[in-house]
Amino acid sequence: MEVNDQNLAALSNYLEQTLSPAPETRKEAEKFLATVEVQRNFPILILKLISMETASISIRVAGAVYFKNMIKRLWKVDGPEDKISAEDRAQVKTLIVDLMLSSPEQVQRQLSDAITIIGAEDFPAKWENLIGDMVSKFETGNFHVINGILQTAHSLFKRYRYEMRSDELFTEIKFVIQHFGEPLTVLFEKLLGLAEQHAADVNALKVVFNSLVTISKCFYSLNVQDLPEFFEDNMARWFPRFLPMLKLENKLLLTDDAEEVGLLEMLKSQICENVALYAQKYDEEFATYLPGFVEAVWELLLSTSQEVKYDLLVSNAIKFLTSVAERPQYAELFSNDDILTKICEKVLVPNMKLRESDVELFEDNPFQYIRADVEGSDAETRRRSASDFVRALCNVKEQTVSGIFSAYLGNLLGGTSGNKWIDKEAAIYIVISLAVKTKTEKHGATTSNSFINLVDFYNTQIKVDLTSPETHPIVKAAAIKYIMTFRMMLPRDVIVSSLPMLVGLVSEKSIVVHSYAATAIEKILIIKMPNYVSITAAELAPEFEKLLTNLFNSFKYEGSGENEYLMKLVMRSVSLMKANLPVPIVQHLTGVLTAKLTEICRNPSQPHFNHYVFETFSCLIRGSCIGKPENITGFESALFPVFQEILQKDVTEFIPYVFQVLSLMLELQNRPIPGQYMALFPFLLTPLLWERPGSIPPLTRLIQAFIEKNPEGVKDSIQSILGIFQKLIASRSNDHFGFYLLNTMIEHLDKTAFTASVKGVFMLLFQRMQSSKTTKFMRSFIVFMSLFAAQVGAQPLIETVDSIQAGLFGMVLEKIFIAELQKVTGETDRKIAAVGVIKLLTEGPAMLNDNYVKWWAPLLTALIHMFEESADTSVPADEHFIEIEDTPGYSTAFNQLVFATKKPTDPFGASVANPRQLLAESLQKLSVRYPGKLTPLIQQGVTGPALGKIQEYLSAANIASLS
Repeated sequence: MEVNDQNLAALSNYLEQTLSPAPETRKEAEKFLATVEVQRNFPILILKLISMETASISIRVAGAVYFKNMIKRLWKVDGPEDKISAEDRAQVKTLIVDLMLSSPEQVQRQLSDAITIIGAEDFPAKWENLIGDMVSKFETGNFHVINGILQTAHSLFKRYRYEMRSDELFTEIKFVIQHFGEPLTVLFEKLLGLAEQHAADVNALKVVFNSLVTISKCFYSLNVQDLPEFFEDNMARWFPRFLPMLKLENKLLLTDDAEEVGLLEMLKSQICENVALYAQKYDEEFATYLPGFVEAVWELLLSTSQEVKYDLLVSNAIKFLTSVAERPQYAELFSNDDILTKICEKVLVPNMKLRESDVELFEDNPFQYIRADVEGSDAETRRRSASDFVRALCNVKEQTVSGIFSAYLGNLLGGTSGNKWIDKEAAIYIVISLAVKTKTEKHGATTSNSFINLVDFYNTQIKVDLTSPETHPIVKAAAIKYIMTFRMMLPRDVIVSSLPMLVGLVSEKSIVVHSYAATAIEKILIIKMPNYVSITAAELAPEFEKLLTNLFNSFKYEGSGENEYLMKLVMRSVSLMKANLPVPIVQHLTGVLTAKLTEICRNPSQPHFNHYVFETFSCLIRGSCIGKPENITGFESALFPVFQEILQKDVTEFIPYVFQVLSLMLELQNRPIPGQYMALFPFLLTPLLWERPGSIPPLTRLIQAFIEKNPEGVKDSIQSILGIFQKLIASRSNDHFGFYLLNTMIEHLDKTAFTASVKGVFMLLFQRMQSSKTTKFMRSFIVFMSLFAAQVGAQPLIETVDSIQAGLFGMVLEKIFIAELQKVTGETDRKIAAVGVIKLLTEGPAMLNDNYVKWWAPLLTALIHMFEESADTSVPADEHFIEIEDTPGYSTAFNQLVFATKKPTDPFGASVANPRQLLAESLQKLSVRYPGKLTPLIQQGVTGPALGKIQEYLSAANIASLS
């Protein structure tokens, strides 16, 4: 594709169509771009369009977004075919930094993200000059350029916060700091000078402080894994400059809006995060500076108001104090009772009480309130940080802190103010914070403060709020949260007796209240712990119909039409009841959920809600049809029309789910496959479907189900299926799915069905092994050959491989079976491998001829090691591939439906109950056919413990000796 005016105009036109409000126009443009994006020079063409100032900003932004997403899809090489040429890659890396810096801000952000994606793959090994190019821009003095570079650096380094520690990661960070550490420090010092110099110039200050904020973020990222030598040596250049920034006040940097965070607050907040990191991880090196920061942060908290714009600052400031309190060596700073009283009075209680803005959030944006408050949330809030600080202080002086708060609790619970409900809510929140010593997201509180009587507080304060119609919704939500938090700590009878109350609250009009009630019930239903009797279907049964009624009534409230918390409880309660569900309820649920699915497929917008809808269908199908396959017809009648609509309209978010549910229904069939399934089969082989990463896992399973349930019906499509196999096997991410198809064909199709194609299949596999050998591929290859040997025959396997190249099977034995057998994982796969190897050892005459007999004993030894040792799960350090269970983001992901999961199937079943016994019996039969030959082979070739194991297997099978 040439970079010329004609192609630029066409590209601009298609990008404009991707912005069209008409779905068909948009999809057609996206499909066209998807077909041309792999052509040579396309990345350069789109970058050229982005750089054109004559193009409209909307087209340039659309181009930048498309470029970023294309890089996300294609930059990582997956398989032998690189969809972006080496020349294009080199040119992109040459152009993109300067283009990003010269672009408008909306474009700059997208290109900065693209640089980050490229950097994650290529930096530093394949893009060594990136840091040098970035550092050189610091000398320009152009802060549009400098801020662009800093933002890109922040995006590039941010992943250091989350990546697992490794030598490769530390090498990269060391490389970055060697080239970036000193220039970043110099720029930091220079900017602080500019901040003083331009203290009265609001425009200059905004530019300078924007840079300081990003520098502080880079500082955190570069220090988060370990304390680098450079920063340890240069602490005196950073922390004495961070400290006055916490005390700095400049009205020019304040925002008028109570919710708009200013640059000065952003900087102070990030500095608090930086010093908290050092206090937590590098306390010995940081000890000199810590007292000054404790004093500064304390003063900062006392002087900061309750306005929303200061929330992150206050949260991070409290987190810093928490990190100090958690260190035993600083416990004395918080051991004085007067200090603890001041902390509780001046910092903790004020930040644990709801503000007017919190109440507004509760009423106007309930889901944001839930995300900020609900258990397991990552939201940074004042209340969350204050609660964590309370726990840290309790670890220092639990009884004293509990006593101090008791006085406040008495005032809050006995208050007479007009906002008594706010005091009650604060009291519940404080009790939760005080009482929780340890907790997990799965179980809530797991240990509690011995000075807090949880049952007494429940009986005197919580129970009445769950049942009284006069209780304010915010207090009801807090009371529900109390039960949710202490579901493992309160007596079981208390929890069971609370279920009817919670079921009633599911019907409350308040979105927060009915969402909390649903969440609490859902978490109670999944409690599974040693010495704890889980809630049974019999205990839920009396409330089940009322629960469903309340849930579906709450879906009708404005704002809760696609409430994920309600839908998750529908799923969980149906799962618990399973086969106990009466047929009328199953039919009613199926009808209601089908109507809901028809509605949401027009505009899917709530991923979790959608997922739970399909999970519930799967649960209903599995619960109703296992053992009663005749019930499937009811689900087919209800679901096929909406499934066909989803497939016809190409609702990409739902298609992977549809394939999973179809697979489940097909696998449960015990009758001839209905025509509506077979009518769908040709569509499933459409190449475009297999281009979507999220469709590959469920599509593979669905094709397997067709092969298993109707082998005669699919035999005319074998070449199409093998074409799909060829595509999958070329991908390092998806090769195992190709093997799944092959294995299913071997297991269920007539052995002659694809005889003509077998040699070609093996040639493809050997080519792939030669070009891109990975541990995952080798495991799958061994399982495939083992299954082939077991189902088709050991001798046909040997002959097929040797037909490609004389003696090639010797290499297969030495380099694959013997070398890699121990790396096969999973009970079923290891059994398949064992049976296949036994067949090779005992049913392949070629194994005892002059060419291959030398590998017979080593192969037997490898099999014994597999029997007696754990699987070798190690992976070479330089091997990078996506593991089977990894999935990308929601939009293209395969999201596994738990209740539609297919269990691994054993192709041998009861016919091979014990592979060790099969080995013994097979060796005995072989020795009869070749008398006097096996014993010398074994005695000369098998040594050590393995030799004793053979005799052990023979004895267990009641075989005295070999002939």
